[in-house]
Amino acid sequence: MTTFTNIWNQIVNHIVAIISLAVAVTALGYTTWREEATEKNRNLREASFEVLKHLGELQIVINYGHYEPDNTMGNPILGWGHIAIIGDLGQILPPPIPEKTAKLTQVWTDNWQDIKTDEKAVDNISKEVDESRDAVLDEIRKLR
Repeated sequence: MTTFTNIWNQIVNHIVAIISLAVAVTALGYTTWREEATEKNRNLREASFEVLKHLGELQIVINYGHYEPDNTMGNPILGWGHIAIIGDLGQILPPPIPEKTAKLTQVWTDNWQDIKTDEKAVDNISKEVDESRDAVLDEIRKLR
């Protein structure tokens, strides 16, 4: 009984220190969690904006390639650089973005040589660009 009483007296005598320690540990845990969540959101946001930028630049290549085929900005070879970056960054973003960017890459691969002459090829690629853009924008909206 004296051991229990002795321990209880120690707790009562140091209750402020015990509560302070519990608050400090809890605050440290919360701060660490919040910083990790913030960093993840920041990385996802930056990657998403970069994908959006390259989707827009790819659309410019497509439009110039089809509507002004003699303009060097419409050279379909330029689109491959954008496709590579979109595909790579798309893989690190949450679903469904990897699937959308993979489909865009496949549609580009199947149609890039025809963008100067075939309206259907332009429509196919532009549709996938729009779907990828919508998926990325949806994910950006979900970030908190």
